[in-house]
This record gives sequence, structure tokens and C-alpha cells, in this order.
Amino acid sequence: MEPSTELVRRVEISSGKERYILTLNSEDFSAIFPGMIRYTLTVTEGGQTISVFRTNSFEYSPLVPLAAEDVAKRTANEWEQEIRNNPMEFNLNRRHEYPKRPASPPVDLVVIQGSPRANGNCSILAGWAVDAAYELSRHAQVIYPHDMNIRCCIGCYQCYNTGSCVFDDDMSGIIDAIRSTSLLVVCSPVYTNTVPGGLKLVIDRCQAYHAERALSGGITGQRGLIFSVAGRKGDENFTCVTRVIAAFLRNLDIIPAGEILIDHVDAVRDIRTIPGLEQNVREKVKQYLVIRKNQGKNKD
Repeated sequence: MEPSTELVRRVEISSGKERYILTLNSEDFSAIFPGMIRYTLTVTEGGQTISVFRTNSFEYSPLVPLAAEDVAKRTANEWEQEIRNNPMEFNLNRRHEYPKRPASPPVDLVVIQGSPRANGNCSILAGWAVDAAYELSRHAQVIYPHDMNIRCCIGCYQCYNTGSCVFDDDMSGIIDAIRSTSLLVVCSPVYTNTVPGGLKLVIDRCQAYHAERALSGGITGQRGLIFSVAGRKGDENFTCVTRVIAAFLRNLDIIPAGEILIDHVDAVRDIRTIPGLEQNVREKVKQYLVIRKNQGKNKD
């Protein structure tokens, strides 16, 4: 859904043969976050965009004595004055366009192995999922958040200006993989009734991918599966894990397609001893890989 746009200011500045047009628009992003307003300041010359600045109302925390509208208008005044004084030296390095991303190679299956234990039961689940993909001659990738350089989300909301995060770390590769896959499997143990810290970092930082999709769109029809193990007995142990991961999937327009939850693992120890579990995992993964393959054929 395109945000409604309102013109705040438009100024034409002539200098010799050049004519600069400075435009400031406000955009209602309430469909993304209730009350979010984004301001976009653009300078064009000869029909070409030479500089863009964006800011949104969620960027400014309560203790910061600034507001997005004031910052946008102040920047517009500064740019207008710079262009009038010396247009040839107007700083063209302020460009703030959406980054042009190279197309990532498609991945049939991406598994986020959310456990920091390298040889634990979540690793077994991830391995079964990958084996199922290989049996169908499909491409699979496993992501290990705890072995990667991932900074925590700082809630700056600047991704809603550009569609990308302000941090340049390993999350860009994770988002590339999620963006290009047809099936995402999230494996998570239960840690203090929720997901481990490394997995939560990925979930929070994927807000930048939510922003990208909100601003630029993205593929549809992706599916997500949740695989989880809990030491204690009882389905109630998975309540927070399934809610957190399902919310994560829906935030990225990935359709939650099912769960496999294994409890009482402290007693079981090795989930490979549970009759029928491996087959259940493999069949669940293959089901959605085959569905996606058939959907692709129908489009041809």
C-alpha cells in the first residue's frame, strides 16, 4: 500500500542556465507504524535527482529535543541557502537513495540454527532439514547466528528512510539469504522460556528487511517452519518461542506453515532415539519444497 504524500514545500532556484527544484514531502507511514510520518527532501536539476535526505518521526526518542518535521524543514532551508550562494559547490554527497542490491542467487531452503550448541539437538534438526532438501536436489543454506558478527538493533528506525540498516555486519548476508529463499526453517531451543540471544539478535535486526519490504516490496509466498526443543515436559514450555518466531515470520510476510516441537529432551537427551521424528521432519520440509517447485512450474 502506497503511503499518502503531502507537499510541504517546493522552491525553484535559478542560477544561470541551471534550474534547481527543491521539494519537501511528508509521507504517512501509519500503515507500517501508527503515527509514523516520513519526510523526504529532494533536489533535482535538469530532471535529474542530485540529492535526497529522509527522516521519520520515529527516529527521535522522547529525550531528544528534535522532531522530524523541524529537522526536515531546517535541512531544506540550509540546502536552499547553499544552492543560492554557490550552486556549483552544493554538496552532492548527501545522496540518500535506496541502495541498489545485486540479485542474490535463489536458495530453496534456509535454516537458521538458533542454538549456540554446535552438536546439540537443534543441529540434528537442521541436519535433517538440509538432508531432505538435498534428497530433492535442492539448494540449502544453514545460518549460525552465534558464530557471526551481529550487532544488536538500537531502535533508530533509520531503516525506514532507506530500506537498509545503518550497521554493516554479517546481518546483510542473513537478509540476503532470507530474501532469496522459498522456505525458511527456524530451529530454536527453549532458553528461559524464549529463544536464545543470538537468534533474538537476528529477529530484531530483520526489522531492516521489514523496512525494505515496506518501502520497495519483495517476493511473496515464502513459507516458514518452526522446529524447537525443550528440556522440560509439556507444550506450555514452547509458548514464548512459538509466539516470538511466528511474529518474526509474519513481520517479514513469511507464512507460518507448521511446527515440530519436541519436549522432555532433558530426559530423552538425543532426539535421534525418538521413533518417527526424523521422518516427520524430512517430510515436513519436503512438503513445502515440493509445493514451491510446483508453483514455479505453474507460472511457466
